[in-house]
Amino acid sequence: MAKPGTQMTRTAASTRSRRDFLRLAASAAAFGPFFLFPDRALASQKTLKVAKWAHFLPEFDQWFANVVATDWGRKNDTKVTVDIVPVEEIRDRAFAEVKAGRGHDVFIFPWPPAEYHQHTIDHSDVYQEVAPRYGAIQQLAFRSTFNFKTKTHFAFADFWVPSPLHFFQDYWGQIGMPLGPVHYGSLLGGGKMLRDQLGIPCGLAFSPTLEGNVTLHTMLYAFRAWILDGNGNVLFNKNAFAVGALKYIQTLYKESGTPDQLSWGSGGNVRAMLARKTSCSTNGISLLRLAEKENPETAKKIRLQPPLLGRNGMGITALPHVTNCSAIWNFAQNQEGAKKFVGDLVDSSKAGFEQSKGCNFPIYPKTVPDLIVRLEKDAQAEPPYKYVELQDALHWTPNLGVPGVATPAYMEVFTTSLVPRMVQSVLKGERSPEDAAAAAAAEIQRIADKWKQV
Repeated sequence: MAKPGTQMTRTAASTRSRRDFLRLAASAAAFGPFFLFPDRALASQKTLKVAKWAHFLPEFDQWFANVVATDWGRKNDTKVTVDIVPVEEIRDRAFAEVKAGRGHDVFIFPWPPAEYHQHTIDHSDVYQEVAPRYGAIQQLAFRSTFNFKTKTHFAFADFWVPSPLHFFQDYWGQIGMPLGPVHYGSLLGGGKMLRDQLGIPCGLAFSPTLEGNVTLHTMLYAFRAWILDGNGNVLFNKNAFAVGALKYIQTLYKESGTPDQLSWGSGGNVRAMLARKTSCSTNGISLLRLAEKENPETAKKIRLQPPLLGRNGMGITALPHVTNCSAIWNFAQNQEGAKKFVGDLVDSSKAGFEQSKGCNFPIYPKTVPDLIVRLEKDAQAEPPYKYVELQDALHWTPNLGVPGVATPAYMEVFTTSLVPRMVQSVLKGERSPEDAAAAAAAEIQRIADKWKQV
């Protein structure tokens, strides 16, 4: 089994069985030497190069490369290769291809690739091609891939990963909260009690990783400490909400946290939960699926719930752990093949939901019409209705960029881990919440001004 970060070069159309070989050999006797050398027939075959972020469940990538890409290549007479790229390397790899003006035909991101909108084709045709089969573009996809300035779609979104709260019911039950924390106040109070009484810290990710980015952007939004508005104007630190959010995070860390939260690498919060070293964390359900696979007894103790209730009038909200966005470069060698490949991915949404063990929620609901039934009765979960907490996930998951859309400026703030860096400067005692918010606002303004000139 290939591991994340390795190259999967399974060639879709060149995989031939012994029966195929014998058939070709027999044909060669009748039609001449051309068929004696099938590789010559492949010399003029079309190719399609795909780069894809490494899924949190490696078996999903195996299926994607060896089944989805292979079958599509066979049907479309195309040699398809799939390279799996670790999430933490996605931004640098994409920028390297843009700078060189060559690389893959399709680059699949785990977030909206708005920063590259000048280097991708308009994907409106792909959305239009899919519409007759599965309906109009959904709001999450539209707000994650549409550029209002150019009136084009810089990518195509086909699935997303919700980010619920995971918590150990036995830990929280020991302090009289068997249903876990339901709002940020109970997270603060309950988290302190857990660390004081049981020595178990809170496990939210605060490091500059995907998990830390999603967690902290969610918290800022829940406190109304918004980054940018829909027109790209800076909102951050224009009122007291930003400093208030930082002071809350500072108190949460001081009273219920662990120094490990500042140094976790990719998936560090997941490993801490699987080792039962923390009481709760925000993450895609790959966390719970890994527990079910590696330690069923630990999995039985983990429960899910919707995100925490926000402050200052905000409801239940969590940004997506992943928004799967396929981008076709404008320098792609096989643009037409890439457009068909990306559009056809929607056909495998149901199988993708199954292969990802329910992590990947479809953008197009028609592809998995019995989603709620599946959540109510999961074969691996104990109890089997454990995942039903995700039934309203679409209602509590806004797009990255909210309250606006996923603009280039917002996504640069996100992918450069500006927010985790700001938070860490407070938690390490390097800056006060006021100074950290002011410095971050200045950096956000610089980014926003840069993109307004583009």
